[in-house]
Parts: sequence; structure tokens; C-alpha cells
Amino acid sequence: MARKNKKIDLNNLTPEEKLKLEIAEEIGVYDKVIEGGWRALSAKESGKIGGLMSGRKKALREQSFEE
Repeated sequence: MARKNKKIDLNNLTPEEKLKLEIAEEIGVYDKVIEGGWRALSAKESGKIGGLMSGRKKALREQSFEE
């Protein structure tokens, strides 16, 4: 049975989801995500988003420790 791609509710996003969409826009896959959901991405695209999210979260944690 094929799974239906879940549409993204842009009016009800968590901070993490906002970051994820921001990164998707930066790497050029925003429209693909909006049209087909996160499952529309390739493993490479998903991995790139995950890696960039991890880096940004780490930088934010380090910045908060410095303050």
C-alpha cells in the first residue's frame, strides 16, 4: 500500500520545522517539499538538511554557553 505524502501546515510549525524549511529553501528543495511533503526528497537531500540542522543547533548551543 502506497503511503500518502503528508502536506505541511505552514501555519502551525514548530521552531525545528521552521529551521528545516529554511534550510530546504537554502538548498533549493523548498518547492519540492511544499508540493510533495518531506517524503518527496531523496536520501541525499534529506541527509543534507539533517546535517545542516545539526550544525546550526550545535552553533546555537555553543553561542548560548558563551553568553
